[in-house]
Amino acid sequence: MPGVGEALAKLPVRRRERPGSPHVIGLTGPPGAGKSTFADRLVMDARARGERVAVVAIDPSSPFTGGSILGDRVRLEQHASDDGVYVRSLSSRGHLGGLCGAASDVVDLLDACGYDRVIVETVGVGQSEIGVIEVADTTIVVLTPESGDAVQTMKAGLLEIADIFVVNKADRPGADALVRELEVAVSLDHTHWMAPVHSTSATNGTGVAEVVASTRLHLAWCVGEGRAAWERRRGDARVRRYLDLLAENARAEGLAHLGTELEARIRSGATSPHTAARRG
Repeated sequence: MPGVGEALAKLPVRRRERPGSPHVIGLTGPPGAGKSTFADRLVMDARARGERVAVVAIDPSSPFTGGSILGDRVRLEQHASDDGVYVRSLSSRGHLGGLCGAASDVVDLLDACGYDRVIVETVGVGQSEIGVIEVADTTIVVLTPESGDAVQTMKAGLLEIADIFVVNKADRPGADALVRELEVAVSLDHTHWMAPVHSTSATNGTGVAEVVASTRLHLAWCVGEGRAAWERRRGDARVRRYLDLLAENARAEGLAHLGTELEARIRSGATSPHTAARRG
């Protein structure tokens, strides 16, 4: 909508200046890993500390309406009567990176509303999950023993984006082996922050406290010696949003230019899509 960008730019958004106000935590990983259960545990921890918390759940788009399936609103229903918890589902609309284009804007709005913690859960589409690191201060990658070995994790690009690894459903066969493989893979990464690997069972809360402690340690690193890395992420996020907006504007202009006659020619094959696009 016209004017929305200008209004957002004028908001008193704390995270533009420093990490942790609010602490934005990204949850990503393959479908079925237990991200939503983990989000619920993080909400419970925030509320126990007296923090106001918001959850932005990027859900798959409906193939018919393009709207969000609203899965996380169902899964987080127990918090519906808590005024200190806000849950918003957004449609991915096929956006690569596991995030919809408006996610960073929504997080800015929640920041301006004074939330203490914002949890961003991605749609869980594997190799295109990297967009979460440009929104979150701390990125948690949730895996299960069925997710494959550490090599598959590296191929998916998850090793590069993880600030914390969680092997969830740790009572299943293969969990200990995956933890060991991830620990070896992380030890080969020579960045300043070495991602811890946690073994958890989110459904009964086992290991969750240790993960929460690691999120706070990582935030402290972002505030201190990792500040330059945090600044680079924020810069990458601004550039990505600029390019997204350019693409959205170009698509809107293309739809306006399409017209009945041009669309008919493209549909019939009289004009190729490439030719029509070059002519503007």
